[in-house]
Amino acid sequence: METALPRINLATAASGDADVIVVGIAAASGGDILVGLPPDMGKKWAAAFGKPVLDVAQSVGAESETGTVAIVPGPGGQRMLVAGLGKVDVTTEAVRRGVGAAFRAALKLPSDKGLRISVSLDALQPELVKGAVEGALLGAYQYRPKGKGIAAIEIVSPSKDAKPAATAGVTTATAVIRTRDWVNKPANEIYPESFAELARGLAKEAKLDFQVWDEKALADEGCGGILAVGSGSARPPRLIRAGYTPRGAKAHLALVGKGITFDSGGLDLKPPDSMYTMRTDMTGAASVLAATAAIARLGLKVKVTAWAAMAENMPSGTATHPSDVLTMRNGKTVENGNTDAEGRLVLADALSKAAAEKPDLIVDVATLTGSCVVALGERVAGLMARDDATADRVLDAAETAGELFWHLPIPEETGEKLKSNVADLRSTADRPGGALTAARFLSEFVPEPIAWAHLDVAGTAFNPHAAYYYVPEGATGMSVRTLIALAAGLAG
Repeated sequence: METALPRINLATAASGDADVIVVGIAAASGGDILVGLPPDMGKKWAAAFGKPVLDVAQSVGAESETGTVAIVPGPGGQRMLVAGLGKVDVTTEAVRRGVGAAFRAALKLPSDKGLRISVSLDALQPELVKGAVEGALLGAYQYRPKGKGIAAIEIVSPSKDAKPAATAGVTTATAVIRTRDWVNKPANEIYPESFAELARGLAKEAKLDFQVWDEKALADEGCGGILAVGSGSARPPRLIRAGYTPRGAKAHLALVGKGITFDSGGLDLKPPDSMYTMRTDMTGAASVLAATAAIARLGLKVKVTAWAAMAENMPSGTATHPSDVLTMRNGKTVENGNTDAEGRLVLADALSKAAAEKPDLIVDVATLTGSCVVALGERVAGLMARDDATADRVLDAAETAGELFWHLPIPEETGEKLKSNVADLRSTADRPGGALTAARFLSEFVPEPIAWAHLDVAGTAFNPHAAYYYVPEGATGMSVRTLIALAAGLAG
C-alpha cells in the first residue's frame, strides 16, 4: 500500500477541537435543513454570526444538491463544510458523494500539520456510517499528495453498530485506493513480473494462497492467448492466482481480471493520443486482487479465487500478427482478428483456468472495448451475462455498493459474427455492437453450467477530467466495491 490513509476515529458526539466539521444540507418539504450540526456548536456559531447558521451557509452557496460544498468560516478559526445530500431521507450513496466532495474541498484548505476533520451527519444506520467512511477516505485520496493533507478523521455516530460498519468502510476504501495506486503507476514501474511481486506482497498481507505462472509454465499449460499477446514485449507475461478459502464457505466465486500493463495495440498500433493512458489497461487485474484481499480481511464466508492475466502488448519482430491462428488453453483455435483486441485473448485463457476449478460464479473485469464507452459514457460500466438471474445478482451488488452498471445483451447473432474459415472462432467482428461480440467471445471459454458475468469498465476505470464527488482525476477503482458487495451477498 503506497497511499497512507488518515486515521479514523469514532465518536458519539462531535469534538469541539476539530479544524473542520462536515455537516449536511438536505431538501425537506419546508425547505433546506442542516443535517448533523451539533446543538452547542449551532448556538455558538449563531451567536457569533448574529443569525442562524443555515442562513449564513446559504449566503455562501450551500445547497442541497448532491456534491455541492460550501465553506463557512467560524469562530476560533474553525471551518464548517456544508455538503449537499439531496433529499432529507438520505441514501448511502448520497452520503458517500457528499462527504467525498467535502473532503476534496478540505484538501484545498491551508494546514501546517494536516487537518483534523469531524464528520457529523446524524448517521444512525450502519450503512450510512460505512458510506461516510468510504466517502471521506476516497475523497481524501491523492496519488501524489500536495501539502499536509488530512491527518485525522472523526466519524460521529451514536449507533452501537458504528464500529463494524466503519471497519468495513475502511477495508473497502483501502481496496479501492490500492487499485487506484496500482493503476496510476507508470508502465515502466508496473509490468507483468513487477506486478506479480506486488500481488505476492498483497497476498502475504491478506493471507491468501498465491501462485504465479511464468512464460514457461504458461506454455506448459497451453495458454496460447496470454503468450501471444505478450510475445512482442521484452517483458514476458504472467498469470496470477490468489485464493481465499474460509471455513464454512458454501459458495465459490472466481474473479478474473484483464492485466495489460501497457497496450500499444501491438502491430495494429494505436494512435499516439489513444496510447497515452494505456497503463490503465491492467485495471481489471488490480481490481480483482484488491477486492479479494478485502474480502479476506472482512472474513466473509465465501471462497474467492482471483485470476490476473498479465501481459504487455507491444510491437516487435516477435509480436503476434493479425490473422495468426492461436490455440487457447481450452483447446479452441482462434483467428486473431486484430492485435489491439488483446484483452479478450488473455482473459480467454484465464477464464478457462478459473472454470477448471468449477466455481459457482465467474465474474471477469476488463477495460475491454471502446464500444462500451460509446454506448454508456464515462460514468456507467457495462454488464453482460448469460442469464438474467446472474445479471440481477451483480446489479444488486452494484446498487448496494453505489456503482453504476447497465445490463447489455449478448444477442444470439453475435456468435455468427465470430465465425472463422480457418479456426474455431475469430477474436473480433465488425464495429457495431463491439462490446457485445467481445462478451460473446469470452463466453466461449466458460462452460455452460457455470454462471458467468462480464464487466466492461473501459469508460469508468480512469477519469481524465476534473475530480467529482469522491472520484479523483486518474484511476477510479471502479468495480472493486461491487465485487466486495457481490461476495458479501454470496456469503449470506
